[in-house]
Amino acid sequence: MHQFTVEAIGPALKIGAYDISFTNSALWMVITLLLIWVFMLGGMKRELVPGRWQAAVEGLTGFVQSMVDVNIGPKGKRFTPYIFSLFTFILVANLLGLMPLAIIPGLHSFTATSHFSVTGVLAIMSFSIVLIVGFWKHGLKFFSLFIPHGTPLGMIPLIAPIEFISFMVRPFSLGLRLFVAMIAGHILMEVFGSFIVSGFNAGPMGWGISVLSFLFIVGVAALELLVCAIQAYVFALLTSLYLNDAINLH
Repeated sequence: MHQFTVEAIGPALKIGAYDISFTNSALWMVITLLLIWVFMLGGMKRELVPGRWQAAVEGLTGFVQSMVDVNIGPKGKRFTPYIFSLFTFILVANLLGLMPLAIIPGLHSFTATSHFSVTGVLAIMSFSIVLIVGFWKHGLKFFSLFIPHGTPLGMIPLIAPIEFISFMVRPFSLGLRLFVAMIAGHILMEVFGSFIVSGFNAGPMGWGISVLSFLFIVGVAALELLVCAIQAYVFALLTSLYLNDAINLH
């Protein structure tokens, strides 16, 4: 589990009882933000005939804009920058965690999204925006979200608490889904990697296990690439759906 250990980089810094040291997790999040900035900067040339880089940036922004338009509608345009930031940050952070830097002695990649402290904060940010938008736009009428349209009067005492609980579970499900998906995939590849080493150390009798484990790692790595994109998409999609509830009170 060493690959998930958060370690301080440089001198330890404390304010009272709080440790504010710069960590490897913070470093990889900064790297993520820098890569996104460079990617966006290189694709904002606004050429009439876009090159490949500009086309990639426009395709990504168009993809997120389409997601917002479909799930929220015209009123959701103001939230496109936030949804885009969520999607790109999670996607790049996930992909950076798969970089094979361990082949260089003393280095290994770090997946910031494999920690609930990161995914949980992203989920709380999304949930807070939903609450602020809902109460700002509808006031106390926002509570009508917990009573589906057409619910019989006698069923309200039963339906309203269930809807409220399912609503409050949303930030936990957002954060846990991404966290679990990332940590599970990396642990699985670590396990198969240990099988490869153990098999070769066991002599000719274990070489077959090593080869089979290597094939499994290739398959799991390909699946992890897909999971990285899917989890970023699901997080952004669910956030847009929750915002749709707050804006349109469905």
